[in-house]
Amino acid sequence: MTGFFTLLHKELLRFWKVGLQTVFAPMLSTLLYLLIFSHVLEEHVQAYPGVAYTVFLVPGLVMMAMLQNAFANSSSSLIQSKISGNLVFVLLSPLSYQEIFLAYVLASVVRGLAVGLGVYLVTLGFFEIPVSSFLWVFVFALMGSALLGALGIIAGIWAEKFDQLAAFQNFVILPLTFLSGVFYTIHSLPPFWQGLSHLNPFFYMIDGFRYGFFSVSDISPYASLGIVAACFLAVSWLTLRMLRAGYKIRH
Repeated sequence: MTGFFTLLHKELLRFWKVGLQTVFAPMLSTLLYLLIFSHVLEEHVQAYPGVAYTVFLVPGLVMMAMLQNAFANSSSSLIQSKISGNLVFVLLSPLSYQEIFLAYVLASVVRGLAVGLGVYLVTLGFFEIPVSSFLWVFVFALMGSALLGALGIIAGIWAEKFDQLAAFQNFVILPLTFLSGVFYTIHSLPPFWQGLSHLNPFFYMIDGFRYGFFSVSDISPYASLGIVAACFLAVSWLTLRMLRAGYKIRH
């Protein structure tokens, strides 16, 4: 396992060395979302009975930050390694494709959790955020970050230049994140859009994560966990197949 831990350590150092950009900058942008939306909509929107809109907003923004940064970590690492040419050193090492997969995913999970925890701790200085179940919060944070870390590997393998990776993030990850119920509950939507929201796997991550704070959700947290777990298994299977075949990384 020496090679696995070496690659994991390298991936952790890669984002921690530029922590101002990879950890603190996402925290700042998320807090700006919170301050702007809470100022504009605090008096006009109530998502759950007895829960202020600002308090409702915090778990969604925390999860959104975790998902986006978990995806960015693995995808940016792979595309940079491909373009600079140093990915060959990983491929030539006696590492199995499972070890490569785990190292990239775990590093993405660590970055996602670090950003999410930082956002949550900072918001505690402004708002009182209840936590009903730390277990549900942790499980959905872990599963969501792992799923986006695996999806980031797929995007990094598929993309051949930074423009393609940016297109994947802007046209796939960003719309799915913003339309997942971060800023609203799906019960406030018309029936057609409610049905469409149920096709979005990001919705189940946000809804289940929020359940850990308020013990209230749009659907059962067990159903959300099952769907997220199924999505993670499907994405992981595809990622492992691509790594095993050397798709776009072995020439």
